[in-house]
Amino acid sequence: MDIHRISHDHVEEIHKLMLDVVSRLPSGALFAMDDEDYLHDLLKRKGEIYGAFDNGKLVAYTVLALPGIGSGNLGREFGVPEEELSRVGVFDATIVHESVRGRGLQRFFIDLRERRAKTLGCLHLYSTVHPDNEASRRNLEAARFVLQFTRQMYGGHPRHCYTKRLQ
Repeated sequence: MDIHRISHDHVEEIHKLMLDVVSRLPSGALFAMDDEDYLHDLLKRKGEIYGAFDNGKLVAYTVLALPGIGSGNLGREFGVPEEELSRVGVFDATIVHESVRGRGLQRFFIDLRERRAKTLGCLHLYSTVHPDNEASRRNLEAARFVLQFTRQMYGGHPRHCYTKRLQ
């Protein structure tokens, strides 16, 4: 499998993969859907998307968002000091097609995004996960993310909110 950073050229392909995988989840509440405009905007704001390709076909992707100091930075809710908000990274969406599950891609993506976040100067990471998404919860906890709180997000769906401070 070939894994590398991808750009605006892949946004339509990313969105199609997301729609395809999410269509087979037991509940739409398990995943907060993004649209193509969000993905383009994320890339314009220096966020990063990594894709896994199997025989040239996108089969998984993951997102590292950099929310900056704007009002959408959940770092405030995690207690991040105002002067450190620019050093927050968000482990945003990860999608893995069923055909390649069980190969450790989600854990690989967590490690990859953490390394990139350190390189980019992040001190704080956070991620949100539906309480019923056992695989994602287990992988974040294995990477030493800590559950801080649970609240309604993304249209009123419950989310566990995890955080990790980088050294």
